[in-house]
Amino acid sequence: MLSRLKRIPPSAGRRLIWKVGIGLVVLMAISGTAIFAGSGVPTPLFTLNDSGVLSTYTENHRINLDSAFFKSLGTNGRSCATCHQPADAWTVTPQNIQARFLFTGGRDPIFRTVDGANCPSADVSTVDKRRQAYSLLLKKGLIRISLAVPSTADFSIQDIQDPYNCPETNSVTAALYRRPLPSTNLDFLATVMWDGRETVKGAPIVDDLATQAIDATTGHAEAAQAPTADQVADIVAFETAMYTAQVYDTRAGVLTDGGGKGGPEYLSEQPYHIGINDVLGADPSGAAFNPVVFNAYEGWANATGPNAAARQAVARGETLFNTLPITITGVAGLNDLPGLSTVNGTCTTCHDTPNAGNHSVSLAIKIGTTDYPAMPALNISGLPVYTVACADGSSLKVTDIGRAMITGKCADVGKLKGPILRGLAARAPYFHNGGAATLMDAVNFYDQRFNLNLSAQQKSDLVAFLKTL
Repeated sequence: MLSRLKRIPPSAGRRLIWKVGIGLVVLMAISGTAIFAGSGVPTPLFTLNDSGVLSTYTENHRINLDSAFFKSLGTNGRSCATCHQPADAWTVTPQNIQARFLFTGGRDPIFRTVDGANCPSADVSTVDKRRQAYSLLLKKGLIRISLAVPSTADFSIQDIQDPYNCPETNSVTAALYRRPLPSTNLDFLATVMWDGRETVKGAPIVDDLATQAIDATTGHAEAAQAPTADQVADIVAFETAMYTAQVYDTRAGVLTDGGGKGGPEYLSEQPYHIGINDVLGADPSGAAFNPVVFNAYEGWANATGPNAAARQAVARGETLFNTLPITITGVAGLNDLPGLSTVNGTCTTCHDTPNAGNHSVSLAIKIGTTDYPAMPALNISGLPVYTVACADGSSLKVTDIGRAMITGKCADVGKLKGPILRGLAARAPYFHNGGAATLMDAVNFYDQRFNLNLSAQQKSDLVAFLKTL
């Protein structure tokens, strides 16, 4: 397969990607669960996206379509695969969702008012009303998470600017709109959910993923009873067997050529343990923090041949990600720790897990993606705005109350974890709320937030690198 990919010119590749990608979405919409017939699919599994080709690899070289992951275990027709699609790096994208709306008139299992609609009591009696009711899902791939303010909270919701005037959204129960996280590369997780409600205490991660599978089945799938222990174990085994990464780039070509170490097979060989390379010194091995987190494209620094310019740009982007000086200030969860009011870091200060890019310990931080008003690079239109009053007399305006809805602590308002950075090219939009439509928007956000003064070339190089992950 990779030898055939080498022969795809960039322009033809983009046309093929669009045509075949839409075809896969159509098949998914029709089947409702998986894109292939039969009981199993060999891996590596290749799927197309706007930047090239994504690959999912499993050590047993098979994706089991008979897994409980693909079965409807609830009452509304949903399975795990409803929101975790292979071509979308095992999350789900607006392009995919919009195609499913088109082919089913908004009746695909993903369109359920329990959490797919902006408001659970929305009118979905006609196609036009369904399009309006599911607008955040259609535009940004956002699922509505309803959480109650903890009874012991040292904060309260004082005001809500809700564009939907939803009666279920109130000062007792907040509506938080978030992107589904990928259900692949899970061996690198330090915490499972955006708000850290399932935090990995150590190896293995399976207990935390089991809780998540149960909650998703009884919540998102509206199951009358929890899945059986065997079903839960099957889902967890399915998820933890997968590694997913970009394997072909329309400009740089095959990402394992010429000394490149892209793709999921290299990723599957990456050592990991909780705390590995943690900037806060939590690595149980005692090893010092190394800011050079990514080294997949070191061999491309002096690339030659037809893809040379593109490969050199990727290598420059990787170096920038590892070494660009960033003065980190005002990040709650990091800068409020003793002695860390200012951190002279890099992108890898927070994205510290080698060649995966997430944080290697549970670290919920507030970088500005929940702030209101938002940075110009972020589009937060359609999200409610919460005014949160804290017991110490302070107040904040946010579009997501974040980890505070779990801990009840005002200090955690707006804090969320960062996701693993693999498969980025296939899973736009970015951040928990889909506020960055493109990787360039995400780079522009960081440029604005931390006053990086990046040049156009530096931004382009960073995007080129991120697309290869």
